Amino acid sequence: MKAVRFHEYGGIDVLRVEEVERPVPGPGQVLVEVRAAGIQPGEVMIREGARHGRWPAIFPSGQGSDLAGVVVETGPQVRGFAVGDEVVGYTHSRASHAQFVVVEDVALTSRPEGLSWDVAGSLYVAGTTAYATVFAVDPGPDDTVVVSGAAGGVGSLAVQLARRRGATVIGLASERNHGWLKDRDIVPVAYGEGVAARIQEASGGRVDAFIDTFGDGYVELAVELGVRPERMNTIRDWQAAAKVGARTYGEGAAASAVVLGELARLAARGELEVPIARTYPLERVQDAYRDLEQGHTHGKIVLHP
Repeated sequence: MKAVRFHEYGGIDVLRVEEVERPVPGPGQVLVEVRAAGIQPGEVMIREGARHGRWPAIFPSGQGSDLAGVVVETGPQVRGFAVGDEVVGYTHSRASHAQFVVVEDVALTSRPEGLSWDVAGSLYVAGTTAYATVFAVDPGPDDTVVVSGAAGGVGSLAVQLARRRGATVIGLASERNHGWLKDRDIVPVAYGEGVAARIQEASGGRVDAFIDTFGDGYVELAVELGVRPERMNTIRDWQAAAKVGARTYGEGAAASAVVLGELARLAARGELEVPIARTYPLERVQDAYRDLEQGHTHGKIVLHP
């Protein structure tokens, strides 16, 4: 089969699509033929070695967590899945950017009718991260919540999930994404110089919670806006969070097929939109990451193995 590999830390040019042995599922595992697999900013940091202390790579390394596809083989003692089932899932083995991937049965949920392959294959990391960030700050109908990176892969889901709880949601995004936010009952605010004043004006002077999906000073901005540390959450700036006592709930806090299944059903019913920015064939994995690393992508970028 074909799979993405890199043999050393580095830039986009270290990524290769190579012929490798097709894996065999063991007890409690299934082999999935991948139809779609999302890519993540965190994978860039791992590939570059910037997260070696936290998530070291073993070379040659694969990559990819998100996946959706069809079960083509099952190992012994598999529960709830059979050959031919269409599934949504994830792997923690950095292996989904490939034509086939072995997945634990507990890391899968059925693909709901009406859910596109692209959405299904890019839902896990962004979806569970967004779910965790909203859980962390616990917004309610009387709250005003600010979300940075509100049009990105995680932010675009976090604003919707927070709004579903009845909160007033202010989304920080470039002006080209303001229309999308307004259409989903999110108050758009442009980021950049003077953003604190613009948030104060949009919120009427009170911000109760802050979800940071971008990093780069937004924890400090939340402090400036008077948000209590226990109602701040960042998925990028752990150092700033440690200084002020903010939360750092991310994918790991909601890493389950139960949460993934809930998000998949919301998306299938049209109650949660998962924007797809672009798709690329597996052979163009380098182009996909060039696109991602330019930043300010509205929604998810997806590989088609």
